[in-house]
Formats: sequence, C-alpha cells, structure tokens
Amino acid sequence: MAPTIAVPRTEDELAEAFSDPELFAKFTTQDEMRGWVADFAKEYAANRHDAGEIKAQIKDETEKVVAKMLAELGVKDPTNTARRLDLTPASAPSAARAAGYNPNAPGAKVDSLFPGGTRDFLKATWHKAATPEALALQGKIREIQNSFGSTVPSDGGFLIPEYLRSELLQVALEKSLIRPLARVIPMETLTVPFPTIDTTSNASSVFGGVIAYWTEESGALTDTNAKFGRVKLEAKKLTAYSEVPNELFTDSVISLESFIGQVFPQAISWFEDVAFFSGTGAGEPLGFLNADAAVPVTKDAGQTANTITWPNIVNMYSRMLPSSLGSAVWIAHIDTMPQLAQMALNVGTGGSAIWFTNGAEKYPMTILGRPVYFCEKAASVGSAGDINFVDLSYYLIGDRQTLMADTSPHYKFANDQTAMRFITRVDGRPWIQSAITPQTGSNTLSPFVKIAARA
Repeated sequence: MAPTIAVPRTEDELAEAFSDPELFAKFTTQDEMRGWVADFAKEYAANRHDAGEIKAQIKDETEKVVAKMLAELGVKDPTNTARRLDLTPASAPSAARAAGYNPNAPGAKVDSLFPGGTRDFLKATWHKAATPEALALQGKIREIQNSFGSTVPSDGGFLIPEYLRSELLQVALEKSLIRPLARVIPMETLTVPFPTIDTTSNASSVFGGVIAYWTEESGALTDTNAKFGRVKLEAKKLTAYSEVPNELFTDSVISLESFIGQVFPQAISWFEDVAFFSGTGAGEPLGFLNADAAVPVTKDAGQTANTITWPNIVNMYSRMLPSSLGSAVWIAHIDTMPQLAQMALNVGTGGSAIWFTNGAEKYPMTILGRPVYFCEKAASVGSAGDINFVDLSYYLIGDRQTLMADTSPHYKFANDQTAMRFITRVDGRPWIQSAITPQTGSNTLSPFVKIAARA
C-alpha cells in the first residue's frame, strides 16, 4: 500500500477520505486498495466493543461508496470491481476477528486444515469419524499439538483452529462485560509475570519512590528510584461440557455448528465474567471485588438497609483515581435499577429526581457522565459490591489463546449421546496491589471502588 495514503480510524475520517475525488487514482494496484479498506476495518474494530454487529455495515457501505467512486472515474463495471475488493474474512481480517485473531497462536497452524469452518472441524474430530480423510486430519492436528508441547495443554482433545477460536471469542466478547474493557495479556507459557509499579502512597513520592527536587544551579542531585513489582498470571483451566445426541453429528451438523458457535462461547464468557468479578484467586482468577486494591465506600449514617442514595454514588465517585475518571464505568446488579432510577436529592421540603428526568435515556445509561452496565454477576442489592465504579484497564486477563475440543462416546453411551468438552486457560487479577494514599488527604483512591453492605 502506498505510504502516502493514510488509513482512516473513524467513520468521519473514512467519509473525509472518500470525499477526495483523486483517492482511487493514488492506488497503483487493486491489492493496495483492498489492503487499505481491510486496515480501516481492523483499526475501526480495535476501537469498538460492538465490532461484530457493524462488520456487515462496514462491508456494505464501503462497497457502495467504492462502486460510486469508480463509476465517476469511468470504470465500466463498478459493481463487479467493488465486489473484487473481497472484504470477506477469507481474504482479509474481518472486523469481527480483528480484535481476537492472533497469527502467532498455536491454533493458527491448524487454520488451513479446515477451510469449511466449524462443521469440517466437528466432522473430522468426532470420535466416530473413521474415514481416511478424518483420520489424516486428526493425525496432522496431533502433530501440530506435539510441536507446541510446552504451550498446548495436555488434557487431550484437539486444538481448535485460530480463526475458529477468534470467531468464538468474538461471540463471547459481544456478551462479556469484563474482557472487552480489561487489559488482555497473551500468555506464551503457563505462568507470565507482568511488571507493575509497587506504590501505596503519593504523599511524599510517586511510582513507589520517585521524588523530584528543586535544585540550585550546580547543586548536588539526589538519587531516587521507582519501586517495581510483578503481577503473576497463572493459567487456570476453564472447562465447558455438554451432551449432544449423536443424530446431530450424523444428520444435522449445520445445526450443531450453530449450537457450538453460540452456546459454548457464551457459557465460557459467562463463567469468566463471574470469576473476574468475584473469583477467590484459588484455582480461579482473582476478581476485582476481592482484591486488596478495592476500596469499599461505607453507607450513610442511619441509611436504611438495601438502599442506594445519591451520597453513596457521590462518595464512590470521589474515591476513584482522578486519572481514571475518564475511563471508569459503573457496573451494577440489575436489582439496583429501581433504587438508582428513583434516587432523589432533598432540598428543604422539596427535592428532585437525580438520575432519570424523563425515563428516555437509552442503554447504556450514564451516571455523572460515565456508562452504567447492568448484569446479574455483581452482588445482590444491599450487599457489598452491588454497584461498583471501576476502571477495568487496571484489570489484567492472561489468555493462553488456545482452545481444545474433545468428544467421548463412553459417559452417555446408553443414551446414544456424545459428551463434548471444551477447555480454555485464562487468569485474571488487578494490576495494582493496594489502594493509593493521595498526595494530600487521607481517603485512599483506587481504580476499583465498590459500595459496602447496607444491611
């Protein structure tokens, strides 16, 4: 691609690029044009959490504009020319896959074995698949797994191709709450240390020991050093299990493909989210609600049990790291919705509603300018952590980027069912280890703020 043709990052930048009548004259080959459009889709997806929903829109709208521009330039068959841009995932990273696909992941070596997608993978790896073609494919998968012996889990099963893993992950991202907002770290080994600044206070120094001094000209310099630590990510095994009638393998593999492509990713993301919220750290990720860095905000004096007041919200906001106020989000249990919607500020004998003024604001709603996400994984109303104010860029997720699938006829043999098992390995824990005392003031600050119990 010509280096002078800047790749747009937003819808407005794309529209500005297409307003240039000489845009397509700058491309020397059709491959350059295709790569330019694919790079835009990748850049756009990297900055959006709903990339899966907009993939088709990007493709359709881009082709329409390209076709119009080519027609104006005198191309006789602009429709076919635009179609030859080929924005499908087979030729370029799609918007849905761009955020999750890793060409260096072990599963990428298996991609070329299954051009037909999930259905080909299921047909080849089913325990009853005994055709020469299926056995040959199984042998190739085993060979690839053996070459990644220190990376791929040895629990059995078949390594899933990376393009399928990334597409399954995309389905999970559309349902996940924590992973799309957290800092995801690819794990090439079972344990990955991640550097962090070991700081607990900004009262006299920053970054765990750095102090800046006002010094006279030619005066002696005072030596100071930052204090570093490590956060250790250790891959934990998460297993999804289901029992499938054998008829689905033999008679309706397309239906099974749809089931696998929707149910398993959503199940995996569900239990990942639960652990990222409230995991204990023992054999599972450490959730931010249980982290030492989490700051609990106590209830108001005399506050009624199971209630949420405007002072609760304001006090939580005041305990957030100031540098995170532009990126933090509210995450609350859906049971808190009536409390939040009916919050009021009393002024003398009167008062007014705080959050809702007309009941028309769309989801995600906002409180103090930051989005509010409802879920059923936070604590129930009245319990500690039923509403949280968090900057999830301070939450680390270690992803082994391998997904294993296996089938067995034995457990449900009498029921003519196949037991299916998917295994992935992840970890999660906060990046900082404790709340931080500010330069002035006594209230500690944190990227993880939760409300205390109001029993």
